[in-house]
Amino acid sequence: MARRWKNRPAGSNWGEFGEDDQRGRLNLLTAGRRLRALQEVKTGEVFCLSHPLDKPGGSVLNSFRKPPVFHPVTREGQLYFNLAMGETDPRYTDVGSDEAIMLYSQYSTHWDGLAHKGTLFDADGDGVAEKVSYNGFRLVDGDGRGLYGELGAVALSVAEMAATGVQGRAVMIDLRHHFGDARTDVTWEMFEHVMKDDAVTVERGDILCIHTGLGQLIRDANGRLDNSIKTKCAVLDGYDKRLLEWIADSGVAAIAADSLAVERSSTLGADPRLGHHGPQLPLHEHCLVKLGINLGELWYLTELAAWLRENHRSRFLLTAPPLRMPGAAGSPVTPVATV
Repeated sequence: MARRWKNRPAGSNWGEFGEDDQRGRLNLLTAGRRLRALQEVKTGEVFCLSHPLDKPGGSVLNSFRKPPVFHPVTREGQLYFNLAMGETDPRYTDVGSDEAIMLYSQYSTHWDGLAHKGTLFDADGDGVAEKVSYNGFRLVDGDGRGLYGELGAVALSVAEMAATGVQGRAVMIDLRHHFGDARTDVTWEMFEHVMKDDAVTVERGDILCIHTGLGQLIRDANGRLDNSIKTKCAVLDGYDKRLLEWIADSGVAAIAADSLAVERSSTLGADPRLGHHGPQLPLHEHCLVKLGINLGELWYLTELAAWLRENHRSRFLLTAPPLRMPGAAGSPVTPVATV
């Protein structure tokens, strides 16, 4: 495949893993790094880092995303749920159930695939900005069609992400311990202070997990959120250039948080800097488009963060592949931490 770009955005790593690469920093999750991650397992205990997929509940956090909806499956004209198979053939004694579920892929605990964000940039050098995503890929073909007609990315889908296994060493940064549940825009200086206070080090190929406490507030609300949650808990300051530079230089393979968007989202209270000309979500553009760093959102990290602090640890084995759905820009995930 010929290279799709002549120019690449400032600060991007396009081409670092090959001109046709669709996996970004997940290429750093090598066999050697997985073996290193296994050394973090001391007790064999596991933590499920996913909410039930019908949470957060309602659409307070994001009005565009809706809870799951179950749809019936029929078998030979009968509802195939708690169906005695003998009703269709008297020889059978088993009872069967099946269902179909309509899911918004980024409603609950999920990964943002690299197709989730793009940018307007003159990658082909013709003087006209076009819609491009990580490594210069376009999400639709030359006729403007995606994988499934008008929908479904032809490149950079979460299916590529799933094929890596998404397993490696993760490192916890516990912002809630330092800032509580008040809305706090965390700059690089604040972030660095937290890491120093907690003696946390991040190395190339690590998966960064950020505990803000929003996941626990979602659990506590039990599906009955109100608008006050939009101004709760710490978020990364996506406008802080030093923080973005650290993300690039650190070599992190992926970033996951228990917040809605890792950084401040426009759906969680307007940022006075949104009047600038540029990306609405600068950290998203920096990670997903420029560096190929997947972002995990709405994870549940509170129980794990408490256990790690109690046991004077910050590292663990993380296994978190998305659904292997070609064309999808995001995917529900049930991450598992093994300590």
